[in-house]
Formats: sequence, structure tokens, C-alpha cells
Amino acid sequence: MAPCRVKVCVCVALVLLVLVVVLCVTFFHDHGCPDGSFRRAAVAADSRTCSEVGRDILKLGGSAVDSAIAALLCTSVIHPQSMGVGGGSIFTIRDASGKVQIINARETVPKNFNPELLKKCTQSFQSLPGTEWIGVPGEVRAYEEVHRQYGKLPWASLFQPTIKMAREGIPLSPVLARFLYMLQDDKTLQLRKLFTDKNGKLLKEGDTLRFEKLADTLEVIAEKGADAFYTGEIARSLISDIKDAGGILSLEDLNSFEVSVTSAWKVPLGDFDMYIPPPPAGGATLSFILNTMRGYNLSSESLRGKQKTLTFHRYVETCKFANGLKKFLRDPRFGSEREPLKMTQEGFAMKMRALISSSQTYGPQHYNVTPYLDSWGTTHLSVLAEDGSAVSVTSTINHIFGSRLYSPKTGILLNNELSDFCGKVDQIQAGERPPSSMSPAILFSRSKKDTIVIGGSGGSMITTALALTIMNHLWFGKSLEEAISAPVVFVDSKNALNFEPNFDMEVVQNLKDLGHTVEVRKTFFNVINGISKEGSCIHAVSDARKLGKSAGY
Repeated sequence: MAPCRVKVCVCVALVLLVLVVVLCVTFFHDHGCPDGSFRRAAVAADSRTCSEVGRDILKLGGSAVDSAIAALLCTSVIHPQSMGVGGGSIFTIRDASGKVQIINARETVPKNFNPELLKKCTQSFQSLPGTEWIGVPGEVRAYEEVHRQYGKLPWASLFQPTIKMAREGIPLSPVLARFLYMLQDDKTLQLRKLFTDKNGKLLKEGDTLRFEKLADTLEVIAEKGADAFYTGEIARSLISDIKDAGGILSLEDLNSFEVSVTSAWKVPLGDFDMYIPPPPAGGATLSFILNTMRGYNLSSESLRGKQKTLTFHRYVETCKFANGLKKFLRDPRFGSEREPLKMTQEGFAMKMRALISSSQTYGPQHYNVTPYLDSWGTTHLSVLAEDGSAVSVTSTINHIFGSRLYSPKTGILLNNELSDFCGKVDQIQAGERPPSSMSPAILFSRSKKDTIVIGGSGGSMITTALALTIMNHLWFGKSLEEAISAPVVFVDSKNALNFEPNFDMEVVQNLKDLGHTVEVRKTFFNVINGISKEGSCIHAVSDARKLGKSAGY
């Protein structure tokens, strides 16, 4: 055989060998992850519909932020009792380079607020509806800012899926149907009319629900941008409806609203660094609980035999101290960051661990707890894009159905965010953002190259559910799905232990024997939506408690 032909044959053989290797690597790379996981990107929202909306935006070439905006808008019609453009949100965003930034668009105190408002706070949890509790909405300004910095697709395109659903109608979700009883008694409430049929009866699960006025509003915002909401025709209509209902929100309040853009706080947690929003968000409280518990050298053995009771005893004791620290989570423009920053440090956790007994519990004074108002509501969304960028965002109108003030001219449901000041501050000031349990977090391990995008909803229960989920996943050896679905214990504002149904009853009894107060709570509202990328496999979990379902590709 001629030398030239030999060279050609060798070259062809090498090319074929390379192709075989590439095909083998591609095959095993694409099939090496378990069923239900994803290879490239994922979204975990409160519903399958909104997870899929966010996924489709990613498939179109959208950024993680584009996906988050579209999925949040979707959630505002699937779960309007939890969030919407009449509320506010906190974004934790990691770009492809690894830089993490916080965009806080939590609502603010209006200029002409009632100075006697805090005297109307209740001592035990109940919804606080009414116009005087409405904060200046920040949601749309948040979308504007994050899209300006990180958006890839046109602004208007992110609104189209939700506009279509709002105008054509969607089946009323079982989660929303569960809460319509709250609107049963007040037949004159504008909000109630949104959820009734032509005979004035409340809709049932599966009935077609339309948001035609909201669709009009979203079309205007899509076309003209956020200014339409804050300075344009929508602003004027919204303020008109609020004033007709006796509210004090003004055009000046809307015009002057600004988002807060800051760096994330980084908290070391062993192999992982956790990135959290600073006050008035609840990240400092979350990091305090995790830092304190990490000092006990937790592992899967910590949940076996007698060790399980000791682990949960130490956990609820830590949560009691965390309750005593919530009073320090004030808007840094109106208070000091010194105490919250100290809460994130390992030395502080060590001092608090020294105050935790392994065999007894104490009275409220030991934990420096002052009474505050527990709350529940909110939604959370996690997104991980192909380029490694991620969004963890929590959004809320506060309590279920917020203030219950529905603007008939705009289709917007307003928040009751000012109730979050109750029991946590002695006075409030115009422009101040209320303290919050919202803690959208992103964790990253440089050694393992693992990423966790996670957060929760459920008002005061956010911290409990989120801390336990992270502990379950990082230290107790549970998969992300197991970590999220595991039953939780919530330590309320009176330091009573509330156990989720199907919690280990032996542990419950043992904790009662140690002197803990245990109360029965019929319903839990803790919901965690998270994404974990381990190696090349992406696991995305939407909490089954809210019948959520993730989506990805």
C-alpha cells in the first residue's frame, strides 16, 4: 500500500475514533443523571404552569432574570392571593461570573402614613386588611431594574404569556380555591366580585377565572415600561381607586419609589458560601440559625435514636434565640447594620451555643424575645440558567389577599405590608421598608462546583422551613426533594413549638418532656422551592405543599 494511502487511512481512523469518543462522552454525559433531573437549566415556581413559562423563556434565549420576571407575572394570576404587581419583592441574583447582587423592591411606608398605626396591631396572628396597611408597591420597579441589568429578551415579550392567560382565562387552582372562604362574608367587597360567577356565587376549583382589567394594565406596562405604573395612566387610576376606598397612598409616593441595589452578604457554611440579602430581609436570622447548628457537627447520625431529639431540641432553642434577634432586622437607612451583621458571624453563634442547654429550656427572658405578629403568605421562585447564572426571588403582597383592596380600574390587588412592623419596631418613618423573613439565597461550593438556589414562602415560617431544608440537604444527607418534603417544626412568636402533621411523635413527646410548649396548628404554610446543581445534574423541586411542579431541560 502506498505511503500516502496509509496516511489517509490512519487519518480517517483517527477521525472516526474521535467521533466515537465524542459520541460516547455525549451519550453518557446526557444520560448520567437520574430521572426527573435536568442537564441545562431549570425553574422551580409555585405551580407547573409558571415553572413552564419560565422554562420556555430560557429556551428562547432569555436570561435567568427574564425567566424569573415571566414566571412571577404568571404566578400573579395563578396565585393572586400570594403576590402581584401591587406588592414587592427581593431578588438575589448571581451572574455568570459568580458575582451576586441584591435588588430589594420591598414596599415602603407612604409619606402621609398614620402615626398611630402601630397601636392597631394585634397581639396574635390575624389578617390585617384595610387601606392604612398598604405600602408603596415596588414589584414593577424591581422588574425594570433587574431587566435593565440582566435582561436579554425584549421587556414586552416577558408579559405576553400572562396577558394571554389573564384575558382568555385559567382554571381556578386548588390552592387559590382553598382560600376563597376568606371572601365569603363581605358581599360588597370589590375583590370578592373578581372570584364570583354571574349569580354572585364564589367560584370553585377548576372554574374559569379571568383577570381582564389586569390584562389591560399589563399590556400598558409591557408597551410603555414601568413608568406607566409609577407616573402614568395606571398610577393615576390606581391612586384614584385607593383614595375612593379611604387610603392615603399618593402619586408622590409612587413617583418617588426607588429600589435598593446592594451587594449580597456572604456567609461561610463549611464547603459552601451562602449569599443572602441584608436587612430588612431575613437573611441574617437564617445565617444565625445555620451557623449555630453547624457547630454541633451535624450528620445523618444526628437524626437517629436519642440523637434526633437532642438535635431538634438544640434546633428549636436556636430558633427561640433567632426570634429574639428579629427586632434588629430594620431597614439600614433607619437603623444600624451592626447587630444584624454580627448575627452572621461564627463567633456570635458560638456565644449563643453556650447559652443552649442540652437538657432543658427556659422562659422568654432567656432569649430576649418580645411579642411580635406572626404572618403567612408570599411566593418564592428559583431559576438556574445554562450559563450558571441564577435568580432566587421572593415576592409578596404579605397576608393572604394582602389588604384585600382591589383596584377595579386597574385590576391590581394591593398589599398590607405595613403590618410587618407590628411588634418589631416602636415607630415607623416615611420611606422605610418593613422587616421581613424573606431570605432568597444562593449557595455555592467552589470545591464541589455545586450550586443551590433556594428560598421560601409562608411569612414567619420562611426561616424555619428554609433553615431545616438546608440542614437536611447539606448535613443530614437528604436529597433536595427529601429535604424540602420533610416535616418541619415552627417556633412561633411566643416560642411555642408547632409541629407539622406526620412529624415524629416520639420526638414531639420528648421535647414536651424537656419543658417545651407544644401547640397544635391545623394548617402549615411553609413552602420551599429550590434548585441544586451537583456536578452536571440539575435537581429542581417545587414544594408539594403548594402543589408546585418544577420544569427544565
